[in-house]
Amino acid sequence: MTITRPHRTTISASVLAVLATATTVSTLGTGVAGAAECTALQVVSARGTNEPGGAWSTFRLGTVVGNPVYSAIADKLGATTDAYRVDYPADLNQPRSVKAGNRDLVEHVVAQAAACPRQRFVLVGYSQGANVVDNSIGVSSEGAKVGGPIVATLPDRLAPRIVAVLLFGNPIRELGRSVTGTYADRTYDVCNANDPVCDPDGSDWNVHLRYARYADAAAEFVDARM
Repeated sequence: MTITRPHRTTISASVLAVLATATTVSTLGTGVAGAAECTALQVVSARGTNEPGGAWSTFRLGTVVGNPVYSAIADKLGATTDAYRVDYPADLNQPRSVKAGNRDLVEHVVAQAAACPRQRFVLVGYSQGANVVDNSIGVSSEGAKVGGPIVATLPDRLAPRIVAVLLFGNPIRELGRSVTGTYADRTYDVCNANDPVCDPDGSDWNVHLRYARYADAAAEFVDARM
């Protein structure tokens, strides 16, 4: 499901500069099957460029998208959940950063799936993190903002265990591309109108920070596919 919201006009300083100077936290992931008991669902989330993870949160998935989306999913579902923060720089050093995220996401899910044979997954990506997820499911982000070539893809055998793919401010949208193939009908892909990261006509960096409002809708999308 591809969503574009109506344009809204906002006048303020460039949010790109804010993101570029945001205080970052450790990029360490939560580890593979670290808990004594495997949960029914794991949310694997890749944050945006220089997005603070949220030092106050359990998994530090990202203050703009990852944390609110995970919270909404955990509240909505009756199943047990946990999360993994993709371990990558999430910086502007490209394509090194997005390639590192792509590789870590695939390696983690493969290892986690082996350790927890009944566990299922939701993949979440915001901004550069959406590129990480795109690449990991075989949709190249090369040529997009903070994008790069595919370096690893999830094996076909794990596709049935991917419940949903949730993308916010997805940079490949600016190029007129979207998720196709195996994961198309499991993808929730939202782009705020006038967001210069995903809207080819976008010019307002402020709207790139306004994706937490879709957390409940994304959780409902996941719940419908459980």
